[in-house]
Amino acid sequence: METVVWSSFRHASWEFLIAATEKGLCCVTLPNESWETLSAFIQRHFPGAGLKRDDERMAPYAEQLTAYLAGRLKQFTVPLDVRGTPFQLAVWQVLQQIPYGRLTTYGDIAAQIGKPTASRAVGAAVGANPLPLVIPCHRVVGKDGRLTGYRGGLDVKAALLRLEGISLSEEHHC
Repeated sequence: METVVWSSFRHASWEFLIAATEKGLCCVTLPNESWETLSAFIQRHFPGAGLKRDDERMAPYAEQLTAYLAGRLKQFTVPLDVRGTPFQLAVWQVLQQIPYGRLTTYGDIAAQIGKPTASRAVGAAVGANPLPLVIPCHRVVGKDGRLTGYRGGLDVKAALLRLEGISLSEEHHC
């Protein structure tokens, strides 16, 4: 039976839950998400896996995430265990190529994966990203430059973009 290890860490007023398999980091929850979010994700994507808290094994992941949130890390180097549909994996691969401090749009991602009319499907795949922050879905905005839905809330998305030096004018914030 596969075991998924997990831990939690805090940054300012935000609490995150993180989980990893033997292969790498597989899930990061956002500050507004709960233990139930993590547990449901593991049950759905790692059927039959046991969940075990292991702060020591999760320390390297928590350290990189904390360094990112403190503005000291621009690119993650921890191993990942990303599971999704082929379409989701294609979208998440493009997300990983968005440079720190830069934005892109759902339409641009759709074009990059060769499906220029699939902006809405791209939006759904972005929303299903199991590794926010590490796979930077917060760097995706609407075609007019406005902040659009974010599982963690638009306030968290805006804070992450400000952390990366992206200034948000009032007209760009929904």
